[in-house]
Amino acid sequence: MREKELGVSPGGDIMIHGIKNGLAWVGALHAGIDWTKGCIAVTDEEMEEIYKLVPNGTIVEIRP
Repeated sequence: MREKELGVSPGGDIMIHGIKNGLAWVGALHAGIDWTKGCIAVTDEEMEEIYKLVPNGTIVEIRP
């Protein structure tokens, strides 16, 4: 894991979220750049699908 290599904490506020407001036009191209500082960014369409399928409070385990 990269945080261990760097000797830093991986953080504790990791989220799944859509693209920043006003940048939805970027679509899936955002996946080519690591701009989230550890979060998992998805397109707005993907975020809407997650909302429909996954109840609030569901535990999500993120593995490398």
